[in-house]
Amino acid sequence: MAAVVGAALAALSGLCLHVFTFGGGLINLSYDLLTVANTPKTTPDDAILVVMDEDSHQKLQQPLNAPWDRSLHAKLVDKLTAAGAKAIVFDIVFSDPFPTNPESDRDLGRAFAASKRVIIAADHVRFSETGKRFDMPIDVLRDSARDVGSAEVVPSRDLVIRTHTPPEDLPSLSEAVASLAGVRMDSLPGMRWLNYYGPANSLPSLRYDEASQTDADELFRGKFVFVGARVFTRFAGDRKDEYRTPHSFWADKRQFIPGVEIQATAFLNLLRGDWLLRLPVGQERALILIFGAVAGAILMLARPWTATWLAVLLVALAAASSFVFLKSTRIWFPWLIPVSQVTLALAVSVVVNSFRLYLERRLYEQTLALYLSPKLVKKFSQDERFRQPGAEKQMLTILFSDIANFTTISEGMDSDDLAKLMNKYFQRAVSECIHVTDGTVVKYIGDAIFAFWNAPDQQHDHAVRACEAALRFRDQDVEYVNGQPLFTRIGLHTGVANVGNFGSVQRVDYTALGESINLASRMEGLNKYLGTTVLVTGATQAEIGGRFTTRFLGKFRLKGFEKSVDVFELLGREGDAIEAWHKHFSSALESFRNRDFNSAAHEFRRVLELRKEDGPSKFYLHKIEELRAADLPAHWHGEVELKEK
Repeated sequence: MAAVVGAALAALSGLCLHVFTFGGGLINLSYDLLTVANTPKTTPDDAILVVMDEDSHQKLQQPLNAPWDRSLHAKLVDKLTAAGAKAIVFDIVFSDPFPTNPESDRDLGRAFAASKRVIIAADHVRFSETGKRFDMPIDVLRDSARDVGSAEVVPSRDLVIRTHTPPEDLPSLSEAVASLAGVRMDSLPGMRWLNYYGPANSLPSLRYDEASQTDADELFRGKFVFVGARVFTRFAGDRKDEYRTPHSFWADKRQFIPGVEIQATAFLNLLRGDWLLRLPVGQERALILIFGAVAGAILMLARPWTATWLAVLLVALAAASSFVFLKSTRIWFPWLIPVSQVTLALAVSVVVNSFRLYLERRLYEQTLALYLSPKLVKKFSQDERFRQPGAEKQMLTILFSDIANFTTISEGMDSDDLAKLMNKYFQRAVSECIHVTDGTVVKYIGDAIFAFWNAPDQQHDHAVRACEAALRFRDQDVEYVNGQPLFTRIGLHTGVANVGNFGSVQRVDYTALGESINLASRMEGLNKYLGTTVLVTGATQAEIGGRFTTRFLGKFRLKGFEKSVDVFELLGREGDAIEAWHKHFSSALESFRNRDFNSAAHEFRRVLELRKEDGPSKFYLHKIEELRAADLPAHWHGEVELKEK
């Protein structure tokens, strides 16, 4: 759905820019940039300009606000004709007789007639919103000239001349010269775009005074000579025959180009056949619609950063293909419209996909929060590398918990009631015990919980945190089910494990593997034999120092482990009172380890007198009876071997 919306939005925006006037600026700028990029390295020398600039006015003593003495023009025509110019083109409208010297009009007419290659301009004057008329040259000059052409040019609103003058009743000045040069005008397309050969003043030129005085006829031999004004100072209200070009905004410091140079440029386009064209309107709109639809769909389907890079590639593709197309076919395309389509599609894609990703992340985090600690949720949601398979060795404090006699308690329970019971149990265990101490819940195994500390974030007091969580477990209010208490047994061990993501690229589990994990599990199971609640290994005991009250329960060789393990019972927090039975138990255990079974049994019974349900004392009294008849090795020092888990 998002792809369809993006495609439709981009396609329609491009169509609107192409159809309505507010897109004209982008269309014009597309032409301007392509024209500047397509500027040839060499300038044609078929035409040369003779410019009536301010220096020429001063040196020839001609006024700035009145027509020049036409005798000067006559002398220039004679000189250019004698030099072998192919055509002499006056971008000057001789619409009125010369006021002070009528004889100069006849001199100029004589020069025109003798040359037989002079083309003069007619002014295209608008006299109403829809009406136009031609202000033609005076008869004596019109009749003696080879041809007359319209000097009109059609600037855009920004005063840039981009197109050849459309054909009307009178051919344009450039078309009249092209006809003289042998170009078949009837075979030319109606709408032609100017192909500029460079910024203003790029075409070869000579000042009027220099052209009239120089003896270098080779400058004009075989050339089409265009004569016109290049005057930048005018009186207020005077019409200025100066315009901007595509180069004016980028490379041309002078900015303005005289009308005579535009006429010469249009003529050279016709002579060389290198004017520019556009595709038919229908084809342009079809390309814009297709490009917009494809770009919009692609960008809407991509994530923000990917969409940004794709947008850059699409913009580069639009610009490069338009330039290559222009170079190979002379057809320019309004490529900034596709660029605007990409920009719009990218903006919508970034907004929509960012919002969608935000919602997905929130949902993802909520889902992860059902299984992982808040810190793990943050790691998984923000760091993609953290979700990739891989592990590292890390010192952990591992916790395993298990509900005593759970099989008996849950037997016969309705499945819904059992689910509610376990959900409530896990909720309390995780939120009130493990997560509150910044532990990481790895998984639930039936009624058991596997968690650890010091990963993914390091915690210098990870063993203390784990012991605090274990005591919070123990101190929770006991809940009864079918008259039986939910009694949780816990085992803790601190050791090195391989922690990280194990699985495939498609699915991984953040967990820990290794002997330390198995030892923590064995510690939890040892509670069943010793009648205890929380057992920790000597490694954990060494980490917590005096922060908690513990009692040493002896050395145990557990199933699957070759070496014996020091086992401690976690009794309470630092400062909790130590009762008298604790000393009797320590004395009993010392006697047991020294093979003084009689003294050990006596002390264990003293413990039971003070603490009637002490599980470890009962365990050792039973073990003493087994060992009295056993043949103990000489190196035995109280290790207890358990052959079952």
